[in-house]
Amino acid sequence: MRIAPAAAPPDAPVSRLNPLAKLGAALAVSLAVLASIDPVTPTVALVGVLVALPFGGLRYRRLLRRGWPVLVGAVLVGCANMLFAADQGGTSYLHLGPLQLSSVSLAGGGALGLRVLAIALPGVVAFATIDPTDLADCLVQQLRVPARFAIGALAAYRLLPLLADEWELLGLARRARGIDAGANPLARFRLFAATLFALLVGAVRRGGRLATAMDARGFDAGTPRTFARRHPFTGADRLVLALGVLLAAVALAVSIGTGTFVPLVG
Repeated sequence: MRIAPAAAPPDAPVSRLNPLAKLGAALAVSLAVLASIDPVTPTVALVGVLVALPFGGLRYRRLLRRGWPVLVGAVLVGCANMLFAADQGGTSYLHLGPLQLSSVSLAGGGALGLRVLAIALPGVVAFATIDPTDLADCLVQQLRVPARFAIGALAAYRLLPLLADEWELLGLARRARGIDAGANPLARFRLFAATLFALLVGAVRRGGRLATAMDARGFDAGTPRTFARRHPFTGADRLVLALGVLLAAVALAVSIGTGTFVPLVG
């Protein structure tokens, strides 16, 4: 089974924190960046997150290995907004058919790319250092989420890597039977749809068996359940949550203080 490697070792300080504290801090920073469309707020938030990573035991290279799709997406969003923005005022640098690049669109696209990165990066850092089992336990113990939902979501997350393995297995099986689309795009689409349908049928069957097994173990009963591992909300967790809120407040305060703050609404 394919399992993504953890972004931090198990003995790292960030790995020992309560998952809800990390998610709360990430949510506070992301909401602060989302509330403003200026470039200063995401810049301050990004700098704060990147500076804090080594103190939590995170390595930039391992995080980049997990979060490179976010970086690519932010660059693509920024470039698209630079070239196709409606406002092309200021100094013009490029004009090639529908593609235009000016100082105004360059600043707007760069700010949008920074916002995308600053909104997504705290969540990537949080989820890359959270064990799914610990998250499910904390949801049930501290947020009082129904155990049926939390454990079901945990099981679904654990089974996700099987989809990639089954997709590869279905492809090998069809190749062994001599089923190949060749260069025909229509045949490729039909083969893709058939493989996708087979994968969906297998996932539905597995989900049905999992639901039956959970019902047999009493997850649908109203009887209070015990926990094998307790996850208290410690002082370190409160400190991380407070630091996340503080970083969000500092980012907004710097933006307002420099006069660049532009609210998302209004």
